[in-house]
Amino acid sequence: MFVEKLKLSPPWVTYVNKLMALFGEDPDIKIVYDEKLVKVKLYVAKAEKAAALDYLLPREYHCGGSYLIVTVIYSSEEKDVNLAQATVKELFDTAFDGNPVYSFSRSVNCLFSNTITYIVFKNKVIQFFNDNLNDVYGNLTTLYENIARDIFIDYDEVGPQGVFYCTDIPEGCINPLGEWP
Repeated sequence: MFVEKLKLSPPWVTYVNKLMALFGEDPDIKIVYDEKLVKVKLYVAKAEKAAALDYLLPREYHCGGSYLIVTVIYSSEEKDVNLAQATVKELFDTAFDGNPVYSFSRSVNCLFSNTITYIVFKNKVIQFFNDNLNDVYGNLTTLYENIARDIFIDYDEVGPQGVFYCTDIPEGCINPLGEWP
């Protein structure tokens, strides 16, 4: 009888893998994970981008009885940036400036409601090893929009409501409903 050794990635390692998938191609960001301290640091070259990420990402990612500490670090040579008056759209546009996984954002003012903000990512399937028992190779296969839902602060509980993550239409296709919304 053949028995495989199965080991599952802890949730904090999955979170770090998702951070790497979303920000690993950004030329302004370097991600360093310390397995012993269960800490991840995002070294960001631009102060404004760092401030936006510091606002959008949780400082601690809780997973059961454990947690991962998330720290955003930027050059002390630059001035501190105050994004307190920035809209959610502006925060995401700043955080993803120059990141090739990001397409665009769009805010829509709704009658009798808060503003709805769509954060749109490239139309690309993402795959990384994650000890996934549902996959013959152990990979997690997903989209950038799903990763964003998992790693960013839930705005419905702590801030402006109406943030939706989505995937851009394929290159060469037209928007079937025109300029909706």
